[in-house]
Amino acid sequence: MSGLLLPRNGRRAISLVGGGRRGTGALSGVHPVARRFIVDMSYSAHFMDFKGSSIPSTMKKLIVTKLSPNFRDAVSMQTVAVPTPGDAELLVRNRFVGINASDINYSAGRYDPSLKPPFDTGFEGIGEVVGLGLSASASYTVGDTVAYFGSGAFAEYTVVPAKESVPVPTVKPEFLTLLVSGATAYIALKRLGDLAKDETVLVTAAAGGTGQFAVQFAKQAGCHVIGTCSSNEKAGFLKSLGCNRPINYTTEDLAKTLRKEYPQGVDVVYESVGGSVLELAVNSLANKGRLIVIGFISGYQTASGIPPFRGGTLPVKLLQKSASIRGFFLPHFFSDYREALGSMMQMFAKGKLVCEVDSGDLAEGGRFVGLESVFRAVDYMYAGKNLGKVVVEVAPPSVSNSKL
Repeated sequence: MSGLLLPRNGRRAISLVGGGRRGTGALSGVHPVARRFIVDMSYSAHFMDFKGSSIPSTMKKLIVTKLSPNFRDAVSMQTVAVPTPGDAELLVRNRFVGINASDINYSAGRYDPSLKPPFDTGFEGIGEVVGLGLSASASYTVGDTVAYFGSGAFAEYTVVPAKESVPVPTVKPEFLTLLVSGATAYIALKRLGDLAKDETVLVTAAAGGTGQFAVQFAKQAGCHVIGTCSSNEKAGFLKSLGCNRPINYTTEDLAKTLRKEYPQGVDVVYESVGGSVLELAVNSLANKGRLIVIGFISGYQTASGIPPFRGGTLPVKLLQKSASIRGFFLPHFFSDYREALGSMMQMFAKGKLVCEVDSGDLAEGGRFVGLESVFRAVDYMYAGKNLGKVVVEVAPPSVSNSKL
């Protein structure tokens, strides 16, 4: 039965193999032997104990209960049973979760039309392993810190396949910025950007979660980088990243500025806004220019999810410039994911990559703490107030866990 015991009260009891990777007991005070199953029969109160920190039998979780691009309408917080990890799975106690523009595309049912409510939401989390199955114990042990990219992150505890988990040195929210936002910029520019030294790169929403990485990777490739943003504070942040020409579109006319300062056009555009900004980006392409569409956030909150785009002359414009438009959707590039993540984590460790986190300290209502803060955090991001990646702290660090 793959290391799992029969259920009690309709739920699976958990099994732990004490030896683990480090050869020490997974539970304090327990001296395991090979293939010994350990079951806490009092798990109506908690079903596992890690250094005296009890895991409750229930938890809070955000669930899509009806399809809507309005996140507050689509999603409700519910109290559910804490899940039990299967043989090759980890139970992760979430410390931080990431907010993505696509959270409302998911809640609107746009990615998988066959998915009907109720279903889980949230794409990325980071926390500590508090339970695991038999096979998973070959690679992980209780107390390890991991990050993951997958559905169901908006919960106090999430079951994650061990093979899809990413070991991280500590539970820092900066690592969370790499899972979706950083990986999107890294892989999209590497695979679709064809960046060459001294080329000009335009990054829209450059001070946001993924834009900040596109700016840095384009600079590392030796390019001249233009970044659009909505405030002088964000423009200053972009300069600190090495952006050659931040453009605050609330005080400057973006179209006029590009025509005047870049009459030959731009070689690559990293575009996430859509609508009129996409039209402007197409018109600003240089000969042989490449435009990468990684999103179109300006339309996500509408019924269709797609912003208006006047594309009638698009074939002519692309032909005249030998230009191209390329779409990027991260799940189509998972073969590149491990390499991208490893490379970015090395850069961050060496101080060669800024991973800016916005925890809502300046937001109305204050810092994003607790699962209920996800609703405020989504609103905050869609209001364009964030500088960097929006992150919610789900739970404070465990007092008894010296690693956190």
